[in-house]
Amino acid sequence: MKSVLVIGIGAGDPDYMTVQAIRALNEADAFFVLDKGSDKEDLAALRRQICDRFVEGGQYRMVHATDPERVLRDGSYDADVKAWHEQRLDIYEGLIRDELADGEAGAFLVWGDPALYDSTLRILDQLAERMAERGTPSFGVQVIPGISSVQVLAARFGIALHGIGAPVRITTGRLLATGWPEDANDVVVMLDGTCSFTEVDPAGIDIYWGAYLGTPDEILISGDLAGCTAEIQQVRAAARERKGWMFDTYLLRRRAGA
Repeated sequence: MKSVLVIGIGAGDPDYMTVQAIRALNEADAFFVLDKGSDKEDLAALRRQICDRFVEGGQYRMVHATDPERVLRDGSYDADVKAWHEQRLDIYEGLIRDELADGEAGAFLVWGDPALYDSTLRILDQLAERMAERGTPSFGVQVIPGISSVQVLAARFGIALHGIGAPVRITTGRLLATGWPEDANDVVVMLDGTCSFTEVDPAGIDIYWGAYLGTPDEILISGDLAGCTAEIQQVRAAARERKGWMFDTYLLRRRAGA
């Protein structure tokens, strides 16, 4: 039976690799990499750096495939994401079918943690269902957790993500733009392409913002939301122009009594 390793590689710094993740790297026969274009070549380079450093003997096989472009339109977000997943589903099936012999293991190296805003596990579940319906041989899946950008954000600022016995809400920029989550004083935001914190009433709110966390390009800004908004927008736009892509995560915290 073929197997698939879904390995969380942390948020940018190879030192975030866990002992379990390093062990899993050395169990893989092939590493599957979805190329996202020249602008994000450094993401593929990080994966090669990790393999060069941790795969014993320095010999490994990387299999590349072109990641389909994700097109999101207003009013059809769920349908657009589903269509994108369908394209990835076909790619995953081809990789597992054509690049692994029976008994071999293929690995997906997932930025951060596979369970947090990443589609790999969801697509593999769909693929297993498809293969079961066809009656074709399936594959096993092993998941290795990784250090997420959310954890790195909190560590960089030396803060807890929530108050004593209180919840923290992890959400997306798209949902934050629809309103502040109820019953939450601490809101972590990911996948925000439009600076949705500008849609929030800044009174009594602090922001802890980090971009390219764990990488040499890391940027950190924190303080009163009203005072930081313009700076974050300017710094973010300049960094995105320079690198061609942007990964940022931030915590919005309502101050006591606000």
